[in-house]
Amino acid sequence: MKRLPWIGLAAAAALLASCHRPTETSQTAAAPTPIGTERASPVHWNAATGAFEMGGQPLKTAKLWTFDGSTEGFTAVGSKITPAPGSGIAVSIVDPTIRSPKGLNVPGGQYPLVLVRLTRTAAAPAWDGALYYSTSGHGETINDLGKPISGADPHVGETTTLIYDMSHQAMGAPDWMQSTIDQIRFDIEDKAGGGFVIRQIAIAQNPDPAALTAPPAAAPAAPAPTPKS
Repeated sequence: MKRLPWIGLAAAAALLASCHRPTETSQTAAAPTPIGTERASPVHWNAATGAFEMGGQPLKTAKLWTFDGSTEGFTAVGSKITPAPGSGIAVSIVDPTIRSPKGLNVPGGQYPLVLVRLTRTAAAPAWDGALYYSTSGHGETINDLGKPISGADPHVGETTTLIYDMSHQAMGAPDWMQSTIDQIRFDIEDKAGGGFVIRQIAIAQNPDPAALTAPPAAAPAAPAPTPKS
């Protein structure tokens, strides 16, 4: 019997092996959601340092979530919540409730600011923006909540930082300031349909309360027109 040359056997073996390989397909990673227009705010996210800043100085945080490839324990009730391409968590609103992990153990009197930086990706009929919380002494209650003093209800494609000053909470003051915070909850929208990428969330100190309560600086007066000769 005539034997096949060695080169022929090698080629045949390679051909046979290739029959059992899975077909290779090229997958294109989803592009991150653009920042778009970012609304002016007394609190600014510095991507270079990975920190929220006020007046150019980093804020001291008890908790900071940046969601780099993970929901970091945040959960939704009915809504879809997943890691977003790039960073952040993508939220498609069905039920507005989004909760942090439990066991935060944050002294509310030392950390009165809650910051939520997000980009709206889909419109919805009604904004809410309420911040509820539970403490070592009580669960969530409609009598204890905060509302953003800045950054509410962004447009589609706009990025904004919601600022909650819980030293002046909308209902229930001074409960936050006298409590140890166990968990926080956001009700972003009041009805289904909205979409967001939540980029960062923090519970922080407020080194300059006046910066959040002072009226905006007046725009400079326009120069008087030059009289015609």
